[in-house]
Amino acid sequence: MVGSINIYTDHFGLTERPFTLVPDPDFLFWSRNHKHTYTMLEYGLMTKAPITLITGEVGAGKTTLLHYLLKDISDEIVIGLISNAHGDGERGELLRWVLLSLDQEAPREATYVELFNQFQQYLITVYATGRRIVLIFDEAQNLSERALEELRMFTNINSNKDELLQLILVGQPELRDIIRGPNLKQFAQRVSANFHLSEMDAEAVHGYIAHRLRKAGAARMIFTREACTLIHWATKGIPRLVNQLCDFSLVYASSDKRKTVNESTVRNVLNDGIFFPPYPLDLDKKTNET
Repeated sequence: MVGSINIYTDHFGLTERPFTLVPDPDFLFWSRNHKHTYTMLEYGLMTKAPITLITGEVGAGKTTLLHYLLKDISDEIVIGLISNAHGDGERGELLRWVLLSLDQEAPREATYVELFNQFQQYLITVYATGRRIVLIFDEAQNLSERALEELRMFTNINSNKDELLQLILVGQPELRDIIRGPNLKQFAQRVSANFHLSEMDAEAVHGYIAHRLRKAGAARMIFTREACTLIHWATKGIPRLVNQLCDFSLVYASSDKRKTVNESTVRNVLNDGIFFPPYPLDLDKKTNET
């Protein structure tokens, strides 16, 4: 079976693996929720919202949407992308992350006041050229309350109608709970655009699978509707998990010399336990329900 993972693309007439786990904006499937999420990102940019908040479960497609946004960003916007920053150490750590994301020096020997002055002067310099800066924090649920409050203070640099800086925070659902906490009321008041990217329903999962197969060169729908329904149940409609289960199912079908992935193929994958979601699966209960 190990060798089949290298040859199932030929077996199914595909030009590449359709269900890899690497975020790829070229494979982006525009479900209703993904469209609404992207619209809110665009709305935040167009209205110059001080803070835009996007949340969703792990693997929901948030990072893929970000990559798509970065491909389509206007030249008048300077982007600083910060991933997995914690910013809960010494004062100035988060500010150093921000400066480095903007290709600015952030010497260790510099004091916080010096770093902040450098950041402020850079914002003003960029603004003088007719552009503005947008800081995007991916996995922002890792930021502490103190770090989030520091980010709010950054937006104080904006004055009157001049918008020098915008923040986009993208993270897991708990980020919303953190921001709604009693210590971050001022931060929450500056969130002008927000959306929660929820999981796909069964019909969207069917469309998602068909879309990715087409993008990978498939001339037909390789998965039966029953297989897609079971995949939706097992993955709860989370795109990353759908990719994992679909990839395993293609491997199994190829190994069995089958040209179609049916419900039985998906059940075999689930029964063998190689698909490992972050929650328990009761396949026997699902079988009894059907």
